[in-house]
Amino acid sequence: MSVPLDQIPAPHDAAQLTLVDQLVQWGRRRIDERVFRPGMRMPSIRKLALDKGVSRFTVVEAYERLVAHGYLDSRRGSGFYVRERGGPTLVAKGETPAAATEREPVQNAIDVVWLLRNMLHTSSPEKGPGLGYLPGRWLDGELITNALRSLSRQSGAQMLGFGTPQGFLPLRQQLQTRLEELEIGASAAKQIVLVSGITQAIDLIARLYVKPGDAVIVGDPAWFQMFGRFASQGARLVGMPYTPDGPDLDALETLVATWRPKMLIINSVLQNPTGTSLTAAQAFRILQMAQEYDFIVVEDDVYGDLCPAGFPATRLASLDQLKRVIFLGSFSKTLAANLRVGYIAAAPDVAKALADQKMLVGMTSPELNERVVYKVLTEGHYRRHVERLRARLDGVRDKTARMLEKTGLRLYATPDAGMFLWADAGVDSDGLAAAGHEAGFLLTPGSLFSPHQSPTTWMRFNVANCGDPALAEFLSNYLDKAARRSA
Repeated sequence: MSVPLDQIPAPHDAAQLTLVDQLVQWGRRRIDERVFRPGMRMPSIRKLALDKGVSRFTVVEAYERLVAHGYLDSRRGSGFYVRERGGPTLVAKGETPAAATEREPVQNAIDVVWLLRNMLHTSSPEKGPGLGYLPGRWLDGELITNALRSLSRQSGAQMLGFGTPQGFLPLRQQLQTRLEELEIGASAAKQIVLVSGITQAIDLIARLYVKPGDAVIVGDPAWFQMFGRFASQGARLVGMPYTPDGPDLDALETLVATWRPKMLIINSVLQNPTGTSLTAAQAFRILQMAQEYDFIVVEDDVYGDLCPAGFPATRLASLDQLKRVIFLGSFSKTLAANLRVGYIAAAPDVAKALADQKMLVGMTSPELNERVVYKVLTEGHYRRHVERLRARLDGVRDKTARMLEKTGLRLYATPDAGMFLWADAGVDSDGLAAAGHEAGFLLTPGSLFSPHQSPTTWMRFNVANCGDPALAEFLSNYLDKAARRSA
């Protein structure tokens, strides 16, 4: 499915533009939005002419203008490639500038702008199978509204204080009770710090513990946004491979013996993007390695509330009791993506250091948001709300898995809970994501989930956002065409 040139939006009347002008605007916008990223090969002249219903001469002229504007590089006999515009081309000793231009550009090691910039452009969740959160119609806005209404009846003077570095104490006390249910002991006064989501928690941990050159082990694949934070701190990111049964622990042991890491970051329950969870035996072995090689374990439990009671998964913090594990949680996946309330549970000295770091970076977190979450948790409806979310996910997970397999994708694993499926398309997922964007779908290429953005055929799907029948049609058509081209 392609977008006709007369449907390409422009800052002024497209009818006043030539076909070349319209095609140049289309190319610039796709490059600026990171649909086509540095180093990617642009569609061939023949293919783009067919897709857009224009002549090859029009495409050539448009591409040449994009070269002149610094958006593309032209490589004789190879085609047109997106130029890295972060700085001048580096010329090696003894190399001509022309030869330097012909070199394959180096991909940015960390590049998540493509998804972050485009995720808000999606018109409906059904058009966003690559999104990382649940659709709004699945969530319960009344929980938030009722909490705000309750707060509005209280004295306004309570809202005028500066807050505390650790966060709203009643919410911390409520979290202490919730953590006890997970068999994690944490004092509300000394071991729990409220933060503005997992992202801020990772930021504080990186600032406090990671120095330039330190090795940090992350999943490969794993949640991509943390890669940039650790890389900006000067860390060496080391990718830990996964298997359908969870992290490859033999590979992990080799990695920690080689790199002597400062820390390991892991989802132990419903890992993003594979959906796998740790068994008790795997958790014990990870903690044994942490003890032997003296590294910190950061356990991100952001998907923990989507895990039903009795689900066969083990949290590292429940075994370690926060001696070496720093435990992270959040409500962004179950209440609202923009209700930025999360928490850190850690040893008392670690929690104090993180609270101090939080003050240095941004003073206190917004207490109003924390009060809203406290009201939601204590008014008795949150548990039933989460149970409904789990039931809805259960209702679409198998259906989505069958759809993906029918269109030609291969599933990595078949998790019994959670919101993600990791699937092999058999073709470069960057190209598939770019084609999806053209067809109106926001897909998440698997390269984003690699700490080194390695090319891959894998892709993450959010089962709650795959209900549009046109998605199956798009995937089938794209993969069929790819199979015919390779035949």
